[in-house]
Amino acid sequence: MNRYPLWKYAILAVALLIGVLFTLPNFFGEAPAVQVSSAKATVKVDTSTLAQVEAALQSVGAVPDTLALEGNSVRARFATPDEQLKAKDAIEKALITDSLDPSDPQYIVALNLVPRTPAWLAAIGAQPMYLGLDLRGGVHFMLQVDMQAALTKKADSFAGDLRSLLRDKNIRHGGISRDGQTIDIRLRSQDDATATRRLITDQLPDLQVADSANSGGSSSTDIRLRASIKPEALRKVQEQALKQNITTLNNRINELGVAEPVIQQQGLDRIVVQLPGVQDTAKAKDILGRTATLELRMVDESTEGRAAEMGSAPVPFGSERYLDRNGQAVIVKKQVILTGENLTDAQPGFDSQTQEPTVNLVLDAKGARIFKDITRESIGKRMAIILFEKGKGEVVTAPVIRSEIGGGRVQISGRMSTTEAHDTSLLLRAGSLAAPMEIIEEYTIGPSLGADNIQRGIDSVVWGMVVIAAFMCVYYMLFGVFSTIALSVNLLLIMAVLSMLQATLTLPGIAAMALTIGVAIDANVLINERIREELRAGLSPQAAIHAGYDRAWATILDSNLTTLIVGLALLAFGSGVVRGFAVVHCIGIATSMFSAVFFSRGLVNLWYGGKKKLKSLSIGQVWKPEGEPTADNATHSITPTEQ
Repeated sequence: MNRYPLWKYAILAVALLIGVLFTLPNFFGEAPAVQVSSAKATVKVDTSTLAQVEAALQSVGAVPDTLALEGNSVRARFATPDEQLKAKDAIEKALITDSLDPSDPQYIVALNLVPRTPAWLAAIGAQPMYLGLDLRGGVHFMLQVDMQAALTKKADSFAGDLRSLLRDKNIRHGGISRDGQTIDIRLRSQDDATATRRLITDQLPDLQVADSANSGGSSSTDIRLRASIKPEALRKVQEQALKQNITTLNNRINELGVAEPVIQQQGLDRIVVQLPGVQDTAKAKDILGRTATLELRMVDESTEGRAAEMGSAPVPFGSERYLDRNGQAVIVKKQVILTGENLTDAQPGFDSQTQEPTVNLVLDAKGARIFKDITRESIGKRMAIILFEKGKGEVVTAPVIRSEIGGGRVQISGRMSTTEAHDTSLLLRAGSLAAPMEIIEEYTIGPSLGADNIQRGIDSVVWGMVVIAAFMCVYYMLFGVFSTIALSVNLLLIMAVLSMLQATLTLPGIAAMALTIGVAIDANVLINERIREELRAGLSPQAAIHAGYDRAWATILDSNLTTLIVGLALLAFGSGVVRGFAVVHCIGIATSMFSAVFFSRGLVNLWYGGKKKLKSLSIGQVWKPEGEPTADNATHSITPTEQ
């Protein structure tokens, strides 16, 4: 009785070993570092950038602990913050100040924090858990999305769709113009007005149409309709704009290598962005400023446009001048054909005939229809892909349209390297902002304040454990020691699981950890009290241990399941700090059931299981009913006949 087979002890040993290995990286702390990332989507951070950074550090005698190319950024780790700042100044001077155009930097040089995990732990995949903004330090922004701009942009899109539909159906009109978020349509006859109403109802169900107040109705040239976006469609546009902006911000910031950024919706038109470990607010703004907009426009092939490209004439009315990556001027029309939101995928590839690098695009249904019409009408002409970053436009490529392109699959080629094709694909996949945003709130949490929060959190957990351990050891004697060891294992497993999942630990998460300690010890209290009850009922110590664990299990399972339901509800419906609390809470419940029942029983079996005839259990005072002899304050004694 009360013996574990060898395989169960093997499971306990493996769980303990894994817990130790994956918890260890959290005790090595973080080192100050300098991170170099690309400031423009068309600039790639590679081995040449690494060599430039290394040369800059050598010029000022700054010796990094580590210097490596990690993903899309170069990171240099230093021993002290003073060396970090010295290195940052040297790298900025080499990459930005001494560049050809310091006003248009190619790189972002930012202060950061990186883990000091030993190489042998990193080799087995053991990494520290991420720390939230309140523990690690970093920058916080709240962005206001300009919803009116998103609605205006949608109205422009509807106006363009309406022009195409009227042209396809041969419906004559005197012009289509946008007034705010409404579309005014001038028609030449009542029949055209009726056909237009029917067409809008069938093809553009998100629009509602009515007679314009300026329509006289008597003259054929005065028939006007006014189309506006339906209220439910307005809400959908706003929701999609917010989601698209969040997705775009995620894609851009992830490409810059910021560890575990927090980007989430707050309210109906605001986005919260938290960048843990980034200590430079100005550089963080540069990161957010990288969000780009892609537009497809036709190149102005007129005589005036060609002359403007050569610099011998002004830019024609209705066109604009942009530079390509070689510094050559390209004159493009102002009318936007497609934007990044019409793309569903973009992948680099090669032309099957010329073997030139290409970018293969997949358009949505609307984009495919527009692209087919444009390419059919513009064979032999050039189409420019323009990238807008930080208010500046740059022509990525301007290929010639060889034939009509349908089916929603587009191939872009022409004077691109493999690297440029890859970078352009990344940019296209990341998408564009559906609406402009502005920063309405920002603050920085320094690493020293984060370290103070960590210390306070650790103190709360440690002192909570100390008080609980003291109470359990005094009240339950040796069984209290077993419970304390199981509680320590539970805390170890929580940290290991968080590290394995690469979850983000915040102050609410530490609060959940402290709460989990109290919940976990409750299971051991139930077991110990159940063993006492069995002893009072007259069972032998061995039988009492067996019955105590078996009969307490149902109660422990019920109580933990009900607590887990609450944790899952917080995880499903909560956001921000609430989710951080819920993650640790749910993990703690799972690990506590393992440690409080399975692990603690293993300890009890190891101590008492081999002793065939027990005369006492060190489980504290066992109170007997009145009229029966009571045991001493430390043990429960029995006669040999009770064996």
